[in-house]
Amino acid sequence: MSDDVIETSAVDLALARKVLQTEAAAILALVDRLGAPFEHAVRLLMECKGRVIVTGMGKSGIICRKVAATLSSTGTPAFFLHPAEAIHGDLGVLQSQDVIIALSYSGETDELLRLLETIKRLGASLIAITGDCRSTLAQAADVALDCRVSEEACPMNLVPTASTTAALALGDALAMTLLVAKGFSQEHFASLHPGGKLGKKLMRAEQLMQGGEQAPVVSAGTLIPQVIYEISSKGLGMTCVVDESGALSGIITDGDLRRHMTGSTNLLTRTAGDVMTRNPVTIRRDTLAAEALLILERRKITSIVVVNDEHRVQGVVHLHHLWRTEMF
Repeated sequence: MSDDVIETSAVDLALARKVLQTEAAAILALVDRLGAPFEHAVRLLMECKGRVIVTGMGKSGIICRKVAATLSSTGTPAFFLHPAEAIHGDLGVLQSQDVIIALSYSGETDELLRLLETIKRLGASLIAITGDCRSTLAQAADVALDCRVSEEACPMNLVPTASTTAALALGDALAMTLLVAKGFSQEHFASLHPGGKLGKKLMRAEQLMQGGEQAPVVSAGTLIPQVIYEISSKGLGMTCVVDESGALSGIITDGDLRRHMTGSTNLLTRTAGDVMTRNPVTIRRDTLAAEALLILERRKITSIVVVNDEHRVQGVVHLHHLWRTEMF
C-alpha cells in the first residue's frame, strides 16, 4: 500500500469522538453562565446608534468574521476590524456611537490592548468575549462575557479548538437574542438574502405571480374558442373563470379541454362555465413561495390562483415561476 494512503485502522476514531465531546461540553458549560452580563451586552447592541465592530487576532479573528457576518445578515450592521491593521491606520473607522466586540481568550492580546485607549477616548462601548474576566481587556470593557473552557480539544491542550467553538456559539447566542429583540422577521431575512436559496424560499406569491393584464381570466359565459385563445396567449396552460361580480368561480386547464373533447356535445359551442373545475385551490398574495411549492407538489398541479379577500383574481403562480427561483 502506498505511504500516502491511510489505512482505516490507523485513524484514531476515539480521539475524534473526544474532540467532539470536548467542544460540545465547552458550549454546554456556557449555558449556566448566561445572566446579567449577557443581558447588558444585548442592551448595548440594541441601543447601538452606529455600527457593531468585531475584532480579534488569529483564530479569534476568524471567529470574529463569522460573528460579524451573522449579525449583518440578521439586521445588525457589523463588520470585522483587524486589530493589527487598526493600529496602522484603520482606527479611523471607529466612531463614538459604535459598539466594539473584542474577542481574546487570554484577554491580553497586545494588538487588542493597543486599541483600548482609542475606544475609551471616543466613548464607544466595548464588549469583551474572553476566557479570563480578570484580564486587562475584561476590566476595560463595559461588559465582559465569560467564555472560558476547562480544556482545549487539542491533545496537547494548545491549539485553540474548544475555546474558539465556545466563542462562536456565544456570538451566535448574542445574534439570535438580538434578532428576536429587534423583531427581525422572515420578510427582513428575505430582503437581506435575495440571491440565496433561503431568501428565495421566503419570497411571497405576489413577487412571483403573473398578474394584472398578464393573468389569464375569462368570464363564465365566454365561449370555448375565446377560452382557448386566452389560455394560449397567456402561456400558463390554464385560465381563471370569474362570475359576474368578478369573483373566482373556477379554472380551466388544457387537460380539462382535452377531456371534454371526447363528449357528445360540440365543445366549441360550450362556455367556460360549462367545462370549468369549480372551487380551485387558491392562495393569498403574502403566501410564501415555499408554501406555494408545497401545495403544487401535494396537489400534483402546475398552477395556483392568487386571490384577495373578495376572492378576486390577483394573479397566477405557475410551477415555472418557482423553477426560476432555483428553489429545487
